[in-house]
Amino acid sequence: MTEDGTTVLAITLAVGYALGSIPFGLLLTRLAGLGDIRRMGSGNIGATNVLRTGHKGLAAATLLLDALKGTAGVLIAGALGGPTAAMAGGLGAFIGHVFPVWLGFRGGKGVATYIGILLGLYWPVAVAFCVIWLAVAAVSRYSSLSALTASIAAPLLLWVLGQDHIAFLVAGLSVLLAIKHHANIQRLLAGTESKIGVRA
Repeated sequence: MTEDGTTVLAITLAVGYALGSIPFGLLLTRLAGLGDIRRMGSGNIGATNVLRTGHKGLAAATLLLDALKGTAGVLIAGALGGPTAAMAGGLGAFIGHVFPVWLGFRGGKGVATYIGILLGLYWPVAVAFCVIWLAVAAVSRYSSLSALTASIAAPLLLWVLGQDHIAFLVAGLSVLLAIKHHANIQRLLAGTESKIGVRA
């Protein structure tokens, strides 16, 4: 890779990070007068915890905006530097969401942003992710289990569909997503995980 190519990747990674680090869940709940979402429910800034406040509209808005910042990271980076830069932008957006500098590197778990990145890189697998998430959620009522299951399936589907480079990136994102869900995994194993629609 040339020096110019490396510079473009660094810039697109930074742009993705800047977009991903915007804490929409925190901003929306504060604007709605609900206080600091980090002091409610699970303490997470994502849509699932916002839903626990009982404000479905805010939760939907958080989900949409957290997804769109992942998509924006991919599309802007792709416009600047092509397919490889698009993946760098997506990676930056995900890292920005889960480790935002503005919140002491304590961000969300990355599910919505993960979906948005998939949407920008290869939309059919983003749709498949959502279908799998909904199917598992309908049966189990566990948001975390649904996300973990779908995130295992996503890189496998990309690989089967011949999208090897994207599959490699998404597999890495899936590992990070699982790490961010380590407490949920422990609660799932212990049978104490909160179900969708139940306030923590």
